[in-house]
Amino acid sequence: MAEEDIDERAYRVVLDDEEQYSVWRADRELPLGRHAEGPAGTRAECPAHIGTVWTDLRPLGLRRQMERAARG
Repeated sequence: MAEEDIDERAYRVVLDDEEQYSVWRADRELPLGRHAEGPAGTRAECPAHIGTVWTDLRPLGLRRQMERAARG
């Protein structure tokens, strides 16, 4: 691995209002509608965490719409 490929910056797991996860650099201010969720860590650790907790990739709005449709 080349030295320039090593990323030692801190990252954090972020969740938006539609319950969609992403990874943001820890030194960046989060935009409205997003908040830190879960651990901070390396660029590799954050996606690993997301992989364990984000089991339903559908946005919250779609899940709610599908639940309403299922109830009839």
